[in-house]
Amino acid sequence: MLEAAFSDERAAFLFAPYPKSTMMRQNFKPLFLLSFLLSITACSGNDPIDKKQPENPAAITISIDPSKTYQTIAHFGASDAWSCQFVGNWPDSKRNGIADLLFSRDTVASGQPKGIGLSLWRFNIGAGTAEQGAASGIKDEWRRAESFLNSDGTYNWDKQAGQVWFLKAAKERGVNEFLAFPNSPPVQFTNNQKGYADNGKPNLSAAQFDKFAAFMVDVTAGIQKKTGILFNHISPVNEPQWDWSDGGQEGTPFYNNEIAGIARSLSSALTKSNLSTQIDVAEAGQIDYLYSQSNKQGRGDQINAFFNKTSPDYIGNLPNLTPAISGHSYFTTSPYKSAAAKRQQVYNSLKSVSGLQYWMSEYCILGDNEGEIKGEGKDLGIDPALYIAKVIHNDLVNANASAWHWWIAISPYNYKDGLVYIDKNKTDGDFKSSKMLWALGNYSRFIRPGAVRVDVTGISDNEKLLVSAYKNTNNQLVTVIINQNAEPAQIALNLGTTKTSKTKMYQTSAADDLLPLSPLKDQKEVTVAAKSILTIVSDMH
Repeated sequence: MLEAAFSDERAAFLFAPYPKSTMMRQNFKPLFLLSFLLSITACSGNDPIDKKQPENPAAITISIDPSKTYQTIAHFGASDAWSCQFVGNWPDSKRNGIADLLFSRDTVASGQPKGIGLSLWRFNIGAGTAEQGAASGIKDEWRRAESFLNSDGTYNWDKQAGQVWFLKAAKERGVNEFLAFPNSPPVQFTNNQKGYADNGKPNLSAAQFDKFAAFMVDVTAGIQKKTGILFNHISPVNEPQWDWSDGGQEGTPFYNNEIAGIARSLSSALTKSNLSTQIDVAEAGQIDYLYSQSNKQGRGDQINAFFNKTSPDYIGNLPNLTPAISGHSYFTTSPYKSAAAKRQQVYNSLKSVSGLQYWMSEYCILGDNEGEIKGEGKDLGIDPALYIAKVIHNDLVNANASAWHWWIAISPYNYKDGLVYIDKNKTDGDFKSSKMLWALGNYSRFIRPGAVRVDVTGISDNEKLLVSAYKNTNNQLVTVIINQNAEPAQIALNLGTTKTSKTKMYQTSAADDLLPLSPLKDQKEVTVAAKSILTIVSDMH
């Protein structure tokens, strides 16, 4: 468990060396009952995937029951901060190659997926620090952001052109959900005329809430007119618990009453503009702040603050507020059992509000994670990918997250923060995919919006071998297995009398990126390679 006394130190870490963020259920009536049994034991051989292995009598039995359902999955996403402002203007072959990795659901002739099929894309609305240049106080030019708002109050819709390119590229490749998020209000509105705060104090006065709301609505309408894309969601504040006072990036703290005030102003402005865009709150810097004040009085206990009808900051009755609370998984992911306990606390708090969802809306590997893995140092290999897969599993299974979003999709940094890594060059460069991209793809490529998580029992205490399962709206069962062990795991499948067809398997490992394996036919066993993630997709009848 994380101690509140160390929260300020953890927040300070976020600025150096990586100044990031201190930065429905649906009514589901199955047409069948399925008993899907997996028996698992370690094996030492490297037998082909389609060769039947003898069942081990001491094997662990896993039961998957699609008749018992949990949360509905809304989307898997990532954000365009900050590299897309430049990479979106790279040569076509390069930017299209990156867009394919992030958004494509196509396959090549071999059956290999071209990309991970993200279902939501986050668009950063800049505050205007790029126009300020060095005077912005943000030393890293790549962390500054343009603003559509001119100093005279007019708008220039040719700004943020690289980001707009990626927005359209996502839409062209089948992404249907888009979320806009400012890290700071425009510098024209802030107290210090900068994109970050002074001395940990909120950088927007209440007198400016309506102007800030009008700006977000204007950007929503302007982008729709320019691209034909309407933002489905606006998330007006980001990690309001942190001080945001060293100029590492755009950002400002807020108290819960200020967030409620901004949300009310934004709700009114959206209604007047006849826009269907929904408001999302409140991007908590750690999940602790969703269910407790922790060390940030007036900035925590956000489920209660915003969704308890007796709270002075209650906004659950706003007509255009998404019935969801968002938080970030940073600094709460290790060790696994304590991480699971925190997520169960989130879920228990969610249950106090009927119909409230949880969105895990930002994560990359930060900090030292209790010695398990460090954020510093780019690593394209399988170890951080396995860690990410474990975090996703924990968020989906124990917190019942309905959404899971990565932080920066494209990174130029020597840090475990990117899905795709690039040269830090504003006009051209090389790019490489990471195993973290493909590990996310084991979920995002196959678990589609509207899927429901279904019950899995049998190995819930074994963090080295994790299994979760989901039913898509097309009656497709998707099972994700994470084997963190150094040896393969032999899995015996018992489908009973249930009829299945078109079963496919995709493996991410040190050597493979969602590699399609030999199809599972009538045999009852499958090998999960050492240190790999396997997704099994079956049509059910």
